[in-house]
Amino acid sequence: MIPFLDLKAQYRQIKPQVDAAVLRVIDSAQFVLGPDVAAFEDRFAAYCNVDHCRAVNSGTSALHLALLAANVGPGDEVITVSMTFVATTAAILYCGAKPVFVDVDPISWTMSPALIEAAITPRTKAILPVHLHGLMADMDPIMEIARRHGLVVVEDAAQAHGAEYKGRRAGSIGDLGCFSFYPGKNLGAYGEGGAVVTNSPDLARRISLLRDWGQESKYNHVVAGYNFRMDGIQGAVLNVKMDHLESWTEGRRTVATQYDSLLEKLPFERPRAPTHSRHVYHVYAVRLPRRDEALKLLQEGGIGVGIHYPVPVHLQKAYANLDYRAGDYPVTERLANEFLSLPIYPELRRDQVAEVVAQLQKAVLVEAA
Repeated sequence: MIPFLDLKAQYRQIKPQVDAAVLRVIDSAQFVLGPDVAAFEDRFAAYCNVDHCRAVNSGTSALHLALLAANVGPGDEVITVSMTFVATTAAILYCGAKPVFVDVDPISWTMSPALIEAAITPRTKAILPVHLHGLMADMDPIMEIARRHGLVVVEDAAQAHGAEYKGRRAGSIGDLGCFSFYPGKNLGAYGEGGAVVTNSPDLARRISLLRDWGQESKYNHVVAGYNFRMDGIQGAVLNVKMDHLESWTEGRRTVATQYDSLLEKLPFERPRAPTHSRHVYHVYAVRLPRRDEALKLLQEGGIGVGIHYPVPVHLQKAYANLDYRAGDYPVTERLANEFLSLPIYPELRRDQVAEVVAQLQKAVLVEAA
């Protein structure tokens, strides 16, 4: 059996450091925010090449608070994509705003800048591109459009820790960048966690207030806020993992290179990162016209595979009231029907990569017969 992800293998590498860090938090009784969270915020801000980081309790909360800090509210519209996890859309709705989808580019699989301006209306307040699978969206034209129309840009970088676009880190280009530290992410906590990064001291202050009940000081609530604080143990774990993030990222990129080489002659599309971008391969997805048959055969062969994402947000039952229909976003819908995510993590051995590809090739041959 080759698992899709092996968090136990990662833990074995860092067990002494993690155990000591967690016990230190318990001994200190600094369970909510506290010095370990503050230390992580400083380190992650520096890693993203931004001035400020505010840690919160999930990636969803990060998106929600970033939009609120940008004054997105009822009656506003936010342009985003449907090829993403539902949290991107949910955060917009939490603000009382309306998500307006545009299709994705058929090569990068991220927001198509060419489609943005047609979606802008007098109610548009923000653009929310998603850095899918660890590859950043095409940010220069997105930022140019946003600045020309006076729009805020919030980067959904939940899958893109350390990704780069023309030498700039994910989260550092838009007005705000949002990250998830869900356990399976490239930088994952031992529970839920998230963060908002920004170069704006004003936006950082608003996030600080909103995540902690709107308090400027204890019992001094200056705005209506939320209980979205990161706990101390997650800050401690993430601090330990920061020491390894770059080596783990390069490990993922090495695995992706091995996949690229072995899959080169097979008749389906695989990830293609522009030369100006650093893909961090949170997901390594290929496209198969008869994906579901291959999925079943690979699972039967002991290969842990997945799909990111089988039903795009605009076709999810929970969001039927947004009145989108099948056919509205053809590239997104085609990708949802064809994506197959292969195992990828730094500890994946070369022989395991070869076994995944061998089983995949066998599945493709069977489905073509």
